[in-house]
Amino acid sequence: MIAALRDFYGSSQHRMTTPATAAPNPALRAVALFEAFKGLIVFGAGFGLLALLHHDARQVAEALVTRLHVDPEQHYAGIFLDAADHMTDAKLWAFAALALAYTALRWAEACGLWLNRRWATWLGASSGAFYVPVELYELWHKPGPIKATTLLLNVALVAYLVWMLRQGRGTHAPAASPRR
Repeated sequence: MIAALRDFYGSSQHRMTTPATAAPNPALRAVALFEAFKGLIVFGAGFGLLALLHHDARQVAEALVTRLHVDPEQHYAGIFLDAADHMTDAKLWAFAALALAYTALRWAEACGLWLNRRWATWLGASSGAFYVPVELYELWHKPGPIKATTLLLNVALVAYLVWMLRQGRGTHAPAASPRR
């Protein structure tokens, strides 16, 4: 298994460019670091969820809302407190598992982008494009500078990754395997 992974990651057929011209791409590496950071945040959140096991989630949520000086009567604070009220240990384990899966996906993408792998560029472009309709919906219904900036950055990121895919077209075709 390790040898197969080493062969896959070491193989030039999965890179965006050929080994002779492969130089570290600072923009692609910046995207890789950003994806790794997103994975790290969700990883921490997953452990935070596990810290709530065998505790009163409602009490912890109320303490958090109070500490952040949020009015508990506000709509989103009420939703948060209601969700905490219905939280069970099984749900906490499930959310923590989802956080771990998301983290693994982000870290795999970050590693692939860092190593200039085409599959990671596809993964980044498709996962980034997945969020654009949601961000448009949110911006349309409740416009704000943070939502607009998030949408613009995400669209720029997706456009850059698609551009990278188009630039690398045809330069990484798998070598013909010898016939036996």
